[in-house]
Amino acid sequence: MPTKPRTKPPHERREDLMNAAERLFLDQGVASTTIEQITAGAGVAKGSFYLHFSSKEDVVGGLRLRFVATLLDTIKAAVERRADGDWSGKLAAWATACGVGYAASARLHEIVFHDVPPPSLDGLADNILIDDLTRLLADGGQEQAWTIANARFTAVFLFNALHGVGLDASQKGRLAVIEPRIVEHCFRLVGLPAPAGSAADRPSI
Repeated sequence: MPTKPRTKPPHERREDLMNAAERLFLDQGVASTTIEQITAGAGVAKGSFYLHFSSKEDVVGGLRLRFVATLLDTIKAAVERRADGDWSGKLAAWATACGVGYAASARLHEIVFHDVPPPSLDGLADNILIDDLTRLLADGGQEQAWTIANARFTAVFLFNALHGVGLDASQKGRLAVIEPRIVEHCFRLVGLPAPAGSAADRPSI
């Protein structure tokens, strides 16, 4: 019978440290969290921390990357639930999952992107979410689902709009109001007709 490994693989130990750090950052903030608390929360010796990260800020950088990757997985899952050829449905799913995803994780986003800002703002115009949306817009354009002059520009524009309205909706408790409007404005941007039920008599925001 194979014996159970005495230690976890490095990638699992790294995840344990990130999970512990995320819990502590959400509970008490980055500045008030010590490396000793992170390692205690992960159940490892302090020295193990430096096998994976150089500082608390390095952990925050890892959490940033994980935040975006997790959101992309959520978006892709929503898009894949739409039928092949349902381009308007795929675009609606992408936009809604992105906006709602930012709203649902607004506190973590605030910590890893604002409390400890990234070294540059390049991510607002160049990230894996924008890359994925660019592909969707380009593929839909090739299938004549919509007509846009520049898929990349449109993706950057739309991503930043979704990023902003999602976080704003979380702060103001307006997620239920903005969800249908996300799709309506997204469709308008690519020249699609407004979806059914998008009458102007909805509450204003």
